[in-house]
Amino acid sequence: MDIRSPLPGVFYRRPAPELDPFVGVGSPVGPDTTVAIVEVMKQFFEVKAGTTGTIAGVAVADAEMVDAGQVLFTVRPG
Repeated sequence: MDIRSPLPGVFYRRPAPELDPFVGVGSPVGPDTTVAIVEVMKQFFEVKAGTTGTIAGVAVADAEMVDAGQVLFTVRPG
């Protein structure tokens, strides 16, 4: 299962530069787990996992531009 960006913008793995990432490889997630933030025109949108499982891979670097539908994370179901 992939978690994809809901819209184009800047991808952030953490809520603030000095804080830890929302999730990393091995992190358990549920449908409502916030996994990232995408910034669009100074507005910040939380990206939810939308599934239950474990983060198996991170496909995008922090502060990288992403397109709508681009894979951000892979999730091992469970």
